[in-house]
Amino acid sequence: MGRRRKGDPVSGWICLDKPLDLTSTHAVSRVRRLFNAQKAGHAGTLDPLATGVLPIALGEATKTVPFLMDADKTYRFTVAWGVTTASFDREGEVTGRSDVRPGAQAVAEALPAFVGQILQVPPAFSAIKVNGERSYDLARAGQAVELAARPVTIHAARIADAPDPDHVEIEIDCGKGVYVRALVRDLAAALGACGHVSALRRTRVGGFTEGRAIGLELLEDLGHKARLLEALLPVETALDDIPALAVTAEDAFRLKQGRSIVLVPRQVEALKARLKPGARTVSAMTGGLVVALCEMRAGRLEPARVFHLEKSGDQPDVDYGRTQG
Repeated sequence: MGRRRKGDPVSGWICLDKPLDLTSTHAVSRVRRLFNAQKAGHAGTLDPLATGVLPIALGEATKTVPFLMDADKTYRFTVAWGVTTASFDREGEVTGRSDVRPGAQAVAEALPAFVGQILQVPPAFSAIKVNGERSYDLARAGQAVELAARPVTIHAARIADAPDPDHVEIEIDCGKGVYVRALVRDLAAALGACGHVSALRRTRVGGFTEGRAIGLELLEDLGHKARLLEALLPVETALDDIPALAVTAEDAFRLKQGRSIVLVPRQVEALKARLKPGARTVSAMTGGLVVALCEMRAGRLEPARVFHLEKSGDQPDVDYGRTQG
């Protein structure tokens, strides 16, 4: 018989508004302690110098983390002109200076070159492994690090603000794997300038948006008032891009046992119309809860990940971004 996990079997997502100077790992630990959750994880690391949306999975929601890792994201960041640093953010050692201050129009004209599928060389100060070691560890030790360019996708890039000649604020919508610091490095080079990221905020990860995010202080206050469940989002929140199929209680039972179920032709056609090209994953639902994530093959649903959830009272979808002011 397996050892019983410590903690409570709480399941769901917290859309955390991560504060400045806190690592993603520490943020997860604090949320896990608040809920006394058995399991916890996050979908997409934010550096300590970054703020914003950090989706944290509790319990059964951890099974959906891989699907959110692939979700599109939105970042808003400030470029400070005049100085380049080793890490391309405000924490790094200064490596270059320039009097060039690109105007908003010049930046706007340069941005389209970085939209679409592009090749991007990750910054040396990144978590990518080189011969078994983190690239940032090698860079901090003074070793020269050469990382290969990788294809990434930026769907859109726009100027959000240009408060003064020394700064420009940019917002991008992008796929996974994009490094904002690398984008700023390449943008500055294209404009013949020196620049670095002075502020970075993530405002969206898939269906997790800035408006739904809750700060740690407010979350802790809810904990003191025994109202933590008000902030808990359903496990299904991470599966917004995956087509769902309502199944009978009998089919739900089969899926939970690891057995496949047969689809009727109209179900197959309806799912094919909603699946992205090359995708096969379908979420099987019953009673408003996800039963299993399945692969659709030859007219059948084969369970890949099974969930053990119980219906609880409906929680309001509170817009914490607005209630916090």
